[in-house]
Amino acid sequence: MSDEHKSYLKKIKIRKLVIRIVQIGLLLLAFGLWELSAYFEWSDPFITSSPSRIVTSIANLYRSGDLFKHLSATLYETVLSFVLSTVIGVIVAVILWWSAFLKDVTEPYLIVLNSLPKVALGPLIIIWVGAGRGAIITMALLICVIITIISALTGFLSVDKEKVDLLKAMGANKFQILFKLILPANIPSIISILKINVGLSWVGTIMGEYLVSREGIGYLLVYGGQVFKLDLVMASTILLCILATLMYLAVALIEKLIKRFYK
Repeated sequence: MSDEHKSYLKKIKIRKLVIRIVQIGLLLLAFGLWELSAYFEWSDPFITSSPSRIVTSIANLYRSGDLFKHLSATLYETVLSFVLSTVIGVIVAVILWWSAFLKDVTEPYLIVLNSLPKVALGPLIIIWVGAGRGAIITMALLICVIITIISALTGFLSVDKEKVDLLKAMGANKFQILFKLILPANIPSIISILKINVGLSWVGTIMGEYLVSREGIGYLLVYGGQVFKLDLVMASTILLCILATLMYLAVALIEKLIKRFYK
């Protein structure tokens, strides 16, 4: 490795470090100003809360034994809906790629289902699967799976047709084309789908918990708003942000591992 290349890599590392420091600094500055605003009553802490009140609220949840009960409930529902929606969506996309006739038939229905506000189906979901965890997971699935199907199918169909024709000319069947060309070419697309589904699965789970849950972060948000415990609402929001960030980082780690494998 040349000295110029080493110098370039060093500059890249320094730049990444500076960006990370600035990001953390801005976050700490925002929380510091928020705390000062509440302390000096520049804003009403009852309405806006404050970092110290949020920490106290989380500590109270921990001491009561409710913290991990609510976190684990929401995390279980989110991860399960995330995995199911991704697997089901990719499988359905493969089926539609396999059959052009089936794709043409179902395409308008996918577009309509994607544009339909899923929360409007909440009462029907409760009637169909009951007012429990099943309804929450179903709501999250409805939000994630259609996007997954459309995104994956678009990626499958965007593969260079000349490459597909070349494999066909060499005698490859559809299974071979799928596993040797289509899926490997769409690894970046599938990773993007995973990142999108992280956010959508959290949205779907919280929406479901708004409707029927008696535990979870969504329940804490609703309960806190109903009894005007805005510290609890803000604490639940912060916890939600932390869990969503950790889940996104897990997907980013998977992306790095896959890229190393395919180098």
